[in-house]
Amino acid sequence: MGKKIAIVTGASGGIGKELTKLLIQEEVDEVWAVARNQEKLAALKRELGDKIITISKDLSQTEELISIGKMLEEQKPVIAFLINNAGVARMGNYDDFTIKEIEDSIKINCSALTILCTLCIPYMKRESRILNISSASSFQPLPYLNLYAATKVFERAYSRALNIELKKKGISVTAVCPSWVDTDLLIKEVNGKKVKFPGIVSAEKVAIKALRDAKRGKDMSVCTLYVKYLHILAKLLPQKLIMNMWVKKIEKYI
Repeated sequence: MGKKIAIVTGASGGIGKELTKLLIQEEVDEVWAVARNQEKLAALKRELGDKIITISKDLSQTEELISIGKMLEEQKPVIAFLINNAGVARMGNYDDFTIKEIEDSIKINCSALTILCTLCIPYMKRESRILNISSASSFQPLPYLNLYAATKVFERAYSRALNIELKKKGISVTAVCPSWVDTDLLIKEVNGKKVKFPGIVSAEKVAIKALRDAKRGKDMSVCTLYVKYLHILAKLLPQKLIMNMWVKKIEKYI
């Protein structure tokens, strides 16, 4: 039997970093920390120790994803955890985005996640866990966050369906759906106006809840009562009404 590992993408910050901290305490031999920024990865290894194996990859590039698959072929580990946390997020009007930004958002948020699941599942055993970091933005369409929210819908739907497909193998897949998370990804000020984030929560709290829910075999992890409220609201109210409510909240920042 090969060594037991965890793989975390977007591991150098935010939810990914907090999950990496938790995973080094699990019964794994290594945590493969995947991110683009080599300096941040090196700092992560200095902070968390030799269990961390740093892997610098640009997940928008298919060949770099395939290279991770080749590493798995060579080492033949048992993957206990796969955390697909890497993501791209930006608020803006539809025509604010370049073609490359659109392509990268879909490649990183959707394609990379799906490809990594496909590459990693053959190395998983019963009680292995996949956590895909989706968002409360997946509960309904969101104008001016339309590209990000749409990719998160894909992540949530794919994860929940994959969870059913893998039940016979004893592998669980959890879509993690936080709302606003206090990370460097959030823009704190727009046009001189301080942005308010209702229900904002720490990345650590999201990570702890996500890992706990994954171990329980849940197909969704919804952190805090505020996000549960949003989820229920999205089921009860017409989507057009929710979209109009959202636009009124953010129009001063647009």
